[in-house]
Amino acid sequence: MRTHRDLDAWKLGISLADLIYETTRDFPSEERFGLTSQLRRAAVSVSTNIAEGAARETTKDYRRFLFIARGSLAELETLVVIAANAGLIDDDQKQELLTSRNRTAQTLQGLIRSLNQ
Repeated sequence: MRTHRDLDAWKLGISLADLIYETTRDFPSEERFGLTSQLRRAAVSVSTNIAEGAARETTKDYRRFLFIARGSLAELETLVVIAANAGLIDDDQKQELLTSRNRTAQTLQGLIRSLNQ
C-alpha cells in the first residue's frame, strides 16, 4: 500500500523544510517570533498538508489539502523575498531556497494534475 511517504512532493517538502530550518538557525533572536517562525510554519505546512490529504477518503478532500500545500509554497516564496530584502539571507541562500521551493511546487502541481484526470 502506497502512502504519503512514497510521494515525491512530500519528500521534496520535507527537504525544503530541512533547508528552511537550517537557514533560519542563524537568524537574529529578535526574529524568532517573526520571520523565523513564519518561514518554518509555512515550510512545515507543505509536507503536513500533503500527508493529511493523502490520508483522506476522497479525492476531493485530497485535492483540497494539496491546494493548501500549494498556498503554503506561495507564502514561503513571499517570506523568502522579505527575508532577503531585510538582509537576513544573502542572494545565494535566496536562490537555493527558491529553487527548492520551485521544484517542490512543480512536483506538487503534477500530483494535483494527476488527481484531476
